[in-house]
Amino acid sequence: MAAKFKKALFLLCALIIVVVVAIAAKPFYIVNEGEQVVVTRIKKIVATHTEAGAYFKIPFIDIVTTFPKKTLSIDGDLQEIQTKENRLIVFDVSARWRITDPVKFYQRFQKLDKGYNDISDIIDNACRTIITQNRLSEIVRSTNIINERIVSDGIESEKNQTEENAENEEASSDTTSINENENEIISIGRKEICKLMLKEASKNISDFGIEIIDIVPRKIMFNDKLTEDVYSRMIKDRNQVAQQYRSTGEGEKAKLLGKLENDKRTIESEAYRKAEEIKGAADAEAAKIYAEAYNKDPEFFAFWKSMESYKKTLKDFDATYSTSMDYFDYLYSSDGKR
Repeated sequence: MAAKFKKALFLLCALIIVVVVAIAAKPFYIVNEGEQVVVTRIKKIVATHTEAGAYFKIPFIDIVTTFPKKTLSIDGDLQEIQTKENRLIVFDVSARWRITDPVKFYQRFQKLDKGYNDISDIIDNACRTIITQNRLSEIVRSTNIINERIVSDGIESEKNQTEENAENEEASSDTTSINENENEIISIGRKEICKLMLKEASKNISDFGIEIIDIVPRKIMFNDKLTEDVYSRMIKDRNQVAQQYRSTGEGEKAKLLGKLENDKRTIESEAYRKAEEIKGAADAEAAKIYAEAYNKDPEFFAFWKSMESYKKTLKDFDATYSTSMDYFDYLYSSDGKR
């Protein structure tokens, strides 16, 4: 009886040990939402699971490798690239990608970190290929809106709507000269460049089990050696535009000053004409009054005119040596008559 009890106790202990060892070996594993796994047995893929749940594996033999199902991001390395017009720029991109086939991904990379490194190299090479085939303006701009320049509203708003067609045509030519800046015309643009980089990067990844969703520039800047030259060129370009505006302003100033001078002469001429008319009318009125006075009393009129003449002429002479002339009759007459 005691021997049977000992044997049963031994079997129970052995069973407990087996259960503990089995639990410790973790024969079950859980796949969470947003995860996918590849199960390998002696370096051979025996199962894949892309749905969340609990799954069984052979302890100590099966190895479970987990990969994310969600969209991942990757930042490229800063690299110096020469554009089509031989401008050296520092270029950096950011890309989104995801694992679409965990089996192919595992066969290619085994680990997620290695996948990151290789995919980053693929993206960098694709960017370099596309950048070297395009001009800098195509890389940094998406539209030609910067080329659509308009002459300052402050100048245009002051133009008289009744000016002649020749003046309007001259103003239009000024506008054209400012619009024709040295900015390059965009035929592709940054958005299309990003699509080309994505297409280039996606060429040889069919066996990688991944999908690159998009590639967008994160940083575009000039090499430090060219920064000063670029600034100088920008300053020169802005000075040229500023000079064009100054020339337009000087032309408008000359036209306004000319118009002002013409208006001034017209006003002065009209004022002179009116003044002469008033003076003529006044002289005529004065002559009329003198004539009426002369007709009423010719002797008094002659006396008054002589007095006015004495007053105007004698003050200019220091001495008079003879008064024996008709001119002084009223001056020396005792009765004030000739």
